[in-house]
Amino acid sequence: MSLRSLLPVLRGNCSSRTFSTASRNVARSSQVANVSSARASSKTFARPSSRFYSTEGNASKGSNTGLWLGLGALIAAGAGYYVYSNPQTAETVLRSGEQSVKSAAGFTPKKDDYQKVYNAIADLLDEAGDYDDGSYGPVLVRLAWHASGTYDKETKTGGSNYATMRFNPEALHGANAGLAVARGVLEPVKKKYPWISYGDLWTLAGVAAIQEASGPKIPWRAGRIDGFEKDVTPDGRLPDAAQGGDHLRNIFYRMGFNDQEIVALAGAHALGRCHVDRSGFEGPWTFSPTTFSNEFFNLLMNEKWQWRKWGGPKQLEDNKTKTLMMLPTDYALLTDKSFKKWVKAYADDESVFFKDFSAAFSRLLELGVPSTQWVAQEPWELKTLSEQKK
Repeated sequence: MSLRSLLPVLRGNCSSRTFSTASRNVARSSQVANVSSARASSKTFARPSSRFYSTEGNASKGSNTGLWLGLGALIAAGAGYYVYSNPQTAETVLRSGEQSVKSAAGFTPKKDDYQKVYNAIADLLDEAGDYDDGSYGPVLVRLAWHASGTYDKETKTGGSNYATMRFNPEALHGANAGLAVARGVLEPVKKKYPWISYGDLWTLAGVAAIQEASGPKIPWRAGRIDGFEKDVTPDGRLPDAAQGGDHLRNIFYRMGFNDQEIVALAGAHALGRCHVDRSGFEGPWTFSPTTFSNEFFNLLMNEKWQWRKWGGPKQLEDNKTKTLMMLPTDYALLTDKSFKKWVKAYADDESVFFKDFSAAFSRLLELGVPSTQWVAQEPWELKTLSEQKK
């Protein structure tokens, strides 16, 4: 296929939104740096029995990977010519470039294609070795959360749509320390399925991590596009664990959540642990940091907690074993009456927690994405690996 034949495809699809991503040439230097950093970080942060809070497969014989690479090069060249000629449409053209590749290749991803991506992510969760508690699940949940939780409903900026953590201004925000590990873990999946946007990949990874950890089904759909460095949001939009209830409301109300949803989303602390070399805090919230459950609320509600005496930031430890921790923002859920009633409700009934968490987390992952970009009117429920074996 010649460049001349592809240029009309570019021009005809310059308003396309679905499945589009940013030009790889624009982001390549940042992505390479992040991948290298991720590989180094996965070694640096590896340690027995510790996990953070928050394998490249060969293409099959029937794969379109080779065609994708060739078409991608032609599209990049065509986009460069068209952008040079029409600089005011640069952003639209570059974002539609990958959609043009798909169209030219005769490939439009369907639900089954995203199920394959889900499976690839699920397969790598337990390949963590000595990293944390032996699973990448918790750090992938944190990646999905932090990639989405920057949304501001007033300015309509932030959220999961542009995957701006690919760029150093956001990748280096303090709240995102350690997430190069998660981004690096997903790079082989991105290489195997180059048609998926980073925004879709990261959020789908969060879904897979929750579901494969015995959590609830998380409705999810595709359609995010990858933006540019100019789309990076300012630092300070994510929760500061050292703060209290007022801070939580400021952060979550800005995204459009209410008190019940704030508490439900906090239940993700059933997974993972904090690290001194990232957040400054240390330790897991539960005794089973690789299993999603309502145990975070049970422990918060029923254990006796005391302030830990140590050289780090203020955090609590359980009085009995002194091996568990709670953050100041976690403890604020107990001291605020509006929050506490939901802590009790979720501690008493895991099914209620699962239902509310599923709804809130699904909505979190869609923040900042225009409704016109979704590839399906209703979100999908993708199957776990065990469900597919039945």
